[in-house]
Amino acid sequence: MKESKMVENSPRTGTERAESSKPINVPFVVYEAAQSRLERVIKRLWITTIILIVLLVGSNVAWLIYESSFEYFETSIEAEQDGEGVNIVGGGDVTYGAESEGNN
Repeated sequence: MKESKMVENSPRTGTERAESSKPINVPFVVYEAAQSRLERVIKRLWITTIILIVLLVGSNVAWLIYESSFEYFETSIEAEQDGEGVNIVGGGDVTYGAESEGNN
């Protein structure tokens, strides 16, 4: 069986890694500035999300209004066929192959 070795990209020793994982002391002013910047970014993201939701609903409503402007209706046409395979349709002309040519 082969043993797997973990290779680290950092050439630092164990103590240097332990020291670098400790929290860094930052001045309170810098912390507050970063927090207020994040609050502004989050506020902008919420506003953008709400605007996108409103636009999506508006787009759907516009499509529903557009689609409802068309009139859909059903018409039924009575059709029958004689014994020779010629179609006889009432209410319009139908061309159905060679057997219906000249019989319209």
